[in-house]
Formats: sequence, C-alpha cells, structure tokens
Amino acid sequence: MSSRRTASLITLGCARNEVDSEELAARLEAAGWRLDDDHPDVVVVNTCGFIDSAKKDSIDTLLAAADSGAKVVAAGCMAERYGKELADALPEAAAVISFDDYTDIGGRLDDVVEGRSLTPHTPRDRRTLLPISPVERGGAAAHIPGHGELPEGLAPASGPRTLRKRLTGGPVASLKLASGCDRRCSFCAIPAFRGAYVSRDPGELLAEAEWLAARGVTELVLVSENSTSYGKDLGDLRALEKLLPKLAAVDGVQRVRVSYLQPAELRPGLIEVIAGTEGVAPYFDLSFQHASGPVLRRMRRFGDPARFLDLLESVRALAPEAGVRSNFIAGFPGETEEEFADLVGFLDRARLDVIGVFGYSDEDGTEAARLDGKVPQDVVDERVATLSELAEELTAQRAEERIGTEIEILVEEDLGDGGYEGRAAHQGPEVDGSVTVQGIGLVPGQIVRATVVDAEGVDLIARIKAGP
Repeated sequence: MSSRRTASLITLGCARNEVDSEELAARLEAAGWRLDDDHPDVVVVNTCGFIDSAKKDSIDTLLAAADSGAKVVAAGCMAERYGKELADALPEAAAVISFDDYTDIGGRLDDVVEGRSLTPHTPRDRRTLLPISPVERGGAAAHIPGHGELPEGLAPASGPRTLRKRLTGGPVASLKLASGCDRRCSFCAIPAFRGAYVSRDPGELLAEAEWLAARGVTELVLVSENSTSYGKDLGDLRALEKLLPKLAAVDGVQRVRVSYLQPAELRPGLIEVIAGTEGVAPYFDLSFQHASGPVLRRMRRFGDPARFLDLLESVRALAPEAGVRSNFIAGFPGETEEEFADLVGFLDRARLDVIGVFGYSDEDGTEAARLDGKVPQDVVDERVATLSELAEELTAQRAEERIGTEIEILVEEDLGDGGYEGRAAHQGPEVDGSVTVQGIGLVPGQIVRATVVDAEGVDLIARIKAGP
C-alpha cells in the first residue's frame, strides 16, 4: 500500500537544506514512497528560519501547499526552531516535524496519511547537547540526517552506500561537510536549532563525491555553517587542507569549491591549498559581516579593516585572480556614522567580486536582540540602500577588471545559436553572476578556457580562442 503513496519535496533556503532534501528523498523511496510533484498525497516543505523574510517565505509556501489539497508537513530549520509554536499558529499543516524525525521520515508520513496525530516537538537549545562520540555521529542527535545506517536494499553492498537522491540535474552539486556551528555570533540563532558543529567522516565524504561524480557531477560545492571549522571535532585542524586534494582527485570531478569560510579561522595553510591546488577553485567565500572593529566585537566576531585587507592581500599574493565574495550587515545595534563609514571605506578598497547586503533585524533568542542602541529602521533602510548602490558599482568595476584575462568556465547550459552559459572559477553557483561564451559543440559539465571580452554588471562575456 505504501508503494502507492506519493510525496513532493519543496526546498527553501540554503544549499545545506537542498542536501537535506535529497537525503530525505532517498529515505522516502527506501520506505516505499514515490516522489511525485503533480499529485502528491503529502507535500513536505523544507523550511528556512534564518531571517524574517525567509520565515515569511516559508509560511507563504506552507499555506500555498495546503491549498493544493494535499496534506502538508513542515520540516527544516523553521520547523525545528519553533516546533509546537509553529504547529499552533499553522493549523493548515498536518504535522510539524523535527530533525530527529528525519531518520524515519517514511513512517512519519505514513502517520500523516493515516490521520494519526504527531505531537510537535518543544524546541530546545541544541547548544546544550553533549558532544557526540564518533560512533554516534550518524544518529539523529548529530543532526546530519541520512548518514547513519542505510535501510536494507537502498544501495548494493558493492557500491557507494550514499543515502541521497539527486532532485535536480546539472553538473554541479553541493556536498555537506558538517552540520551545526560552534561560534556564538550575537546576531545568529543557527547554533540554537542546528546544534554544535559535527564534521562528517572524510571517507564518507569521498564516497559521496564518487557517487555524485558517477551521476554526472563535475563541480562539488562544499557547504556547512562554517567550513573552516571542519575537522576540529575530529581532532585535526588540517582536515580540510588534507581533504580538498583528495576530492579534486576523484575521477570525473573537475572543480571543487569551498563556501562559508570564517575569516578568523582561515589559516595560511588552508589559503595555500585553496589558492594553489589543481582542481580546487581559488574562491574565497569570506564571512566578514562588517569591517568596523567595535561593531565586530559587538557581533562577537574578529577583525577590522586592516586585518581584513591583509587577509585579502595574502590571498591575492598566491592567486591574483581569486574570486572573493562576502555579506555585510548594515544597522547593527550601536552602529555609528563613523563605524558605517569604516565599512564603506573597506568596501572601496577590498575589490570584492560579490557583495551581499542585509539590514539588521532582531532574531528571537539572540544576544543582539537584547542590545541597546537600536538603529532606527529608516536609518537602517538608508544605509542598506547606500551599501547596495555602492556594492553594485564596485562589483561591476571588479568584473571590468577581468576583461582581457583568461578564465576557466564550467559550461552549464546550452543557450542555442552557439551560445552557452557557465561560471568561471571565481563565480559560485546562483549568486555570483555567470559567463556567456560562444563556442561550437560544447557540453554541459565541460570546463573550457576562454578570454573575457566584456562585462555586464557582475556577468561576463567570453570568447574561446580560435586555433590550437
């Protein structure tokens, strides 16, 4: 009977959520469910609970799914973060499930279809959980759903036993290094509901990379809440430095990209590996958040303009054309005009390829929500507008600096009429712009060398050199 039951997965938020959904999909199929977006019995919405706009998007998506006539289940970060509170506020949802429910997701959806009530969990601060032993790492307490014992029959004993089902095609896939975060940034609630940082075993990551490569993936994007923490709980501060060359050497993998780097933890050895290892993109997704030293201290973070500029100089000394992106918060509590000017001045000098700008807003349960000196909303909005306009100008200038340089482009889509869209090594997927290249007979997943001939904002136009 369960083999006739169908489910649809809707994923919101970050790349980490996308991997969670692919792990849920594999567990559902192993439990006899079939994925069907057209006429599902149950719609599972993998929600995001990071900032207010993401929460609103999650609620709107849950309500729209309920209008379809299918039973709706809320999963993911917002469901984990609010639990019973969300269930009480959203009676349209048939169930609100926790990360702890993921290992038996098929059974939970069976309960929903049969009309059995699921008691929503009462949220708890995951930061209070005790450290997890290596033996326990695959269990639900580790909050890395899908990496424990695999259900019987899911994969042959001779093959990579990867609990994952690709839900999208294309040559790019995320590979989750870890889950959780041990940092205590005053504005961020993620550690409270994602838990302490737990690294995945390097052998498990290599097996999943091989599994992805066998399914046509040529670029791996390593994701976690903080990739520079990888290996600390395994007792090896150099674990990522050792892992990257091994991932780049996996047959079929042509490019490995690391995202979510914490400047305070970016060691010289790791910079050298990212900047100088063949097959690893010289790409630095640096979580600066601000540049003013006093603001960063109130954020419980590291740095100031001089230190950050020195870090960028050390990166570019090894890889002059490295890609660098970062996000910044405007209007943090207590931010003065002088501190905001420090941020503007830093951006003027940093030559970043991509700049994300966010206005500060209080997050439930965070230290920053209790800080004095809240910046008036109209001032926050004004500073966001100023930074956004500056970011657009500066990133366009940085793109123009690349005209005349030679880049390696991962071809992703055939646009027709000899045109292809792809990304250079300095461009991460979806958020960092793209490259349009003219060519003949190019294939998605292929990496080609071409010369940049023009720029439109952060997007580039390139031409493959004729002849040998």
